Order: sequence, then structure tokens, then C-alpha cells
Amino acid sequence: MDNLKQRALDYHEFPRPGKLSVESSKPCATAAELSLAYTPGVAAPVREIHADPENAYRYTNKGNLVAVITDGTAILGLGNLGPLASKPVMEGKAVLFKRFANVDVFDIEVKAPSVEAFIETVVNIAPTFGGINLEDIAAPHCFEIEEALKKRLDIPVFHDDQHGTAIIICAGLLNALELQGKTLADAKLVCLGAGAAGLAGMRLLIAMGAKKENMTLVDSKGVIHSGRTDLNAYKQEFARDTPLRTLADAMQDADVFIGVSGANLVSGDDLKRMAPKPIVFAMANPDPEILPADAHAARDDLIMATGRSDFPNQVNNVLGFPYIFRGALDARAKSITQAMMIAAVKALAELAKEPVPQEVLTAYNATAMSFGKDYILPKPFDPRLIERIPPAVAAAARASGA
Repeated sequence: MDNLKQRALDYHEFPRPGKLSVESSKPCATAAELSLAYTPGVAAPVREIHADPENAYRYTNKGNLVAVITDGTAILGLGNLGPLASKPVMEGKAVLFKRFANVDVFDIEVKAPSVEAFIETVVNIAPTFGGINLEDIAAPHCFEIEEALKKRLDIPVFHDDQHGTAIIICAGLLNALELQGKTLADAKLVCLGAGAAGLAGMRLLIAMGAKKENMTLVDSKGVIHSGRTDLNAYKQEFARDTPLRTLADAMQDADVFIGVSGANLVSGDDLKRMAPKPIVFAMANPDPEILPADAHAARDDLIMATGRSDFPNQVNNVLGFPYIFRGALDARAKSITQAMMIAAVKALAELAKEPVPQEVLTAYNATAMSFGKDYILPKPFDPRLIERIPPAVAAAARASGA
């Protein structure tokens, strides 16, 4: 681990600090080109944009530029370390946008004294961008921020910790349920963690056919039930009238466990309580709720996924956000709708069932991969992702009027 730490620090420091730079997309090597790049030539597109704001998409990079914005209140699994400490993560997000979908990004870390100040900051800088990706913002104020920005802006606003995670969970779960001979409508689900990812995941699953009455959410204080008086409005939405109080209670006969919480919170005994052929998505990072070795030791009939790249079935947001924004930008969408998210889910799930190209096997040093219990989601370096997901998202944007 110390070696990894030093390699990571060296990666970020050398040969120049950080992971991003700005490169010119137009030549500026002669006096004539300089006169076009800046004064007097730049006045022509300025006037065109003033006459019609839509011309910004013709003459500037607005249509391919996304802001990755945070307040640093929920950095990865590290917590509230502030906006400046979040900058390596936001730069990393920018690298992934560019690498996988050729979307340009400015990372913006905001030191805001209040939720309202953060919202106003984003609104005030929004004209620069074709889309806003909110990142690493703690619940519950992440919900308020996203809702306010969606109402006030005419460009896509997407909180990846909510919806990006939800999309990948749903795609993997659809395939896992199929392999286990179960259906989303009938599946009994337990979700440990009722923050951004957990609540958004449950909402998207409901939109795709899961039943709210089959869902039991558990937070740090136990089952989210209707008798509790400490629930915010977002958790209250999922409060059940139930005698269940603990995670162990909730796991009895459950078909699906979804963990978006913390390390080592689930035991082998918990998994033994689950129904035959269970599905376990233990996605806490860097250490899951239960390690795959312990899960498989408890149950030999399960399908397991984590958030880590060194185990099979990684639930990785990079399978979603670059391509979702690519599709939204290509369609000049004003928002990212539920229909667009469901289109991404279906495209991802279907791609996992297709034969895996040799270049993917080579990238992962594998001799074979095929749809099954250890392969329910495509791999991040699958070149078909850019071919399938953005067109599906763009088509849904047009069909849904976005």
C-alpha cells in the first residue's frame, strides 16, 4: 500500500503537477492567425452570439465543455475534506471525460458558505458550459442543489454520485437478476446506505419496475421505518411500516443486497439469511461491506459485485457519465431526463451479453470473458461503449423532448 501511495503521488507530481492542461484547438503561429484568434477577428463571433445566444455552440467550445463542480463535502470515501483537497478527484474526473468520450472539462472547486451560495455560484458561471456535473457533494444538500440547478439552468445538470451510480447499479442488477432467474418486479431488496447513491438507485429501480414495498433501506441507525422521527424528507420517502429494525432483520429472505455505505458492515451470517440465489452488490470504496472471498465462503450460489477494479463485476461510474454527457451534448439536450438514464441502463445491460472483443481481453490480460456470474457489466476499456451509449441517450433525449 505504501508503494501504491508513492506511485500515486509521483503520478500526480511529475513531470508537471496535476493531471490537466489547456491546449489550443486552433493554430496561432502567424500574425494573420493571431488577428483571427483575438482582436480584431474575435469581434465577429462576439456579435453573432450577442444576436443569437445559440451561436455560442457554433463559435465556441460551449457545446463540448462540462463543468465538474464540487464543494468537497463528500470526497470519495474520505468525507468532508474541503474543496481544495477535492481537486485531484475533479481533475481525475476530467481525465475520464476526455479519455472515454472526448468531452472537455474545467474542474471547479467552490468554497461556499452555504447551500444557497453554492447554487448561486454555479448559476452565475453556467453560461460558460454545455453541461454541469456535480460531484462529491454530501447528502442531503446534494439533492437540494441539484433540484434548484435543474430548475434554473437550460443545460444538463447531473449529480454523478446519485445518477451515475444508480445507472450502473441498475444495469448490473438487471443482468444479475436474469442470471439468477428472478425479476425486478418481484425481487426483495435491501439497501444499506441512504445517501445520494442509495436513494437515487432505489428511485431509478422503481422507475424500471421494482416495487417500493419490496425495498428496505437501512442507514447508520437501522431500518428506515415509519416510526422514526429523525428522517429527512428524502429518507422519509422510503420509510416502511415494518417491524424490521436491524440489517440482520432486513436480510432475512432478501433477494438483493445493495451496499453504498462503509467497510465490513455485512457478515457471512447476514448473507446466509438471504433467499436462494442472492445478489450482493457491496460497493463501499475502497473496502466493501463484505469482501468477495468472505461472501463466497458464506454462499456458493450468489452473484457478487463491488466498486473495485481488482474483483469481478466492478460497478464503475466511468461506464456511465462520459457517455451520458456525450449523448446529451450531441443532442443539445436541456436536461438529462429519467428516460435518458433508462436508455443508458438498457444499452449497458445489453452490451454485456454480446461477445467480448479481443482488444478488451488483451487490456485485461484475459483469455475469455462472457456473460455470466463474473461478467454482468461491460469493462471500462470496451470501445463499444462510445458507440452504443451516447446514441441511445441522444435518441431518448429527442424522444422525451429534452
